Amino acid sequence: MRMKIDEVNESGGIHGRKLKLVVEDHGYDPKKAVLAAQKLIQKDRIFAVVGPIGTPTAMAGMPIYLEKNVPHLFPLSAARQMFDPLHRLKYSGFATYYEQIRVGLKRLVKEKGYKKVCTLYQDDDFGLEIMRGGEQALKELNMTYTERTTYKRGATDFSSQVQKMQGSGCEIVALGTIIRETIGTIATARKLGWNPDFLGTTAAYLDLIHKLGGPAMNGMYTMGTMNYPYADDPSANVRKWYAAYKEKFKEDPNLSAVYGYQFITLFQTPTDKAGANLTVDGLVKALDSLVVPRDMFGADEVRFTAKNHLGTNRAKLCQIQNQKWVCLTDYITD
Repeated sequence: MRMKIDEVNESGGIHGRKLKLVVEDHGYDPKKAVLAAQKLIQKDRIFAVVGPIGTPTAMAGMPIYLEKNVPHLFPLSAARQMFDPLHRLKYSGFATYYEQIRVGLKRLVKEKGYKKVCTLYQDDDFGLEIMRGGEQALKELNMTYTERTTYKRGATDFSSQVQKMQGSGCEIVALGTIIRETIGTIATARKLGWNPDFLGTTAAYLDLIHKLGGPAMNGMYTMGTMNYPYADDPSANVRKWYAAYKEKFKEDPNLSAVYGYQFITLFQTPTDKAGANLTVDGLVKALDSLVVPRDMFGADEVRFTAKNHLGTNRAKLCQIQNQKWVCLTDYITD
């Protein structure tokens, strides 16, 4: 986000006005997210919140922003609540977790002929979305979960859940997990000599999975909303961006860096369109006719209307191969 904001400001800003990024760390704690929202509104007087992270934390803070007429834009969450029910100030740019897992699981079951499908998910709004999306996929295939099991946020031991699924003979596991839980679950399964397929969502589509989890993570599937950026990316533009990021921050960019860069791009475009006398109403009007084509990272076209505040509901099926993410398909819808 800082990288893109610096680029915008160095080129003159938006109609001559500079962007200022104010950051609060809620530590993935809904209570802290509420305090952060109150501080950003009352002390910092922010114009919009852009890219808030996490489903339970966004759910906690969002009502506060909306009540104060602060647009809630492009959260780093693919929960349906980020745009549904329709609200003039709620906009989401991601395919939902529900749709990701529904489409991905359905595709893999059809292709591989699994008979026993299980799910492991975080016991909160985030995990429930994924469990229900997989449930719908199986319903469309006249199937049901063989086993369902959950874990509490912050859990580090997944042996009982893995053993439960192993005992049920599961052939693929739909994961409502993020980073630590994804690695812990798969690593535990491998140690027990159990090797089903695993399918995650964009919540687990991060290089930390294969960097921290090592070779045991090879073969894991997930749904992605763009191609994962690497230093040897086929796109010259992505390689140039990658090098510029590394020079600026002295570390390799990951997918979170891409998200941040895209969030500011998605904010800049309608804000510029809204004109020099920027208001919330003007931004909303510009957003409601916004079309952003596919970008250099391979992200899907984003399109908003007054009646649809979800930019895209499509994702790609990707897999870890030789400790790198590789997308196996283009955007799929069924």
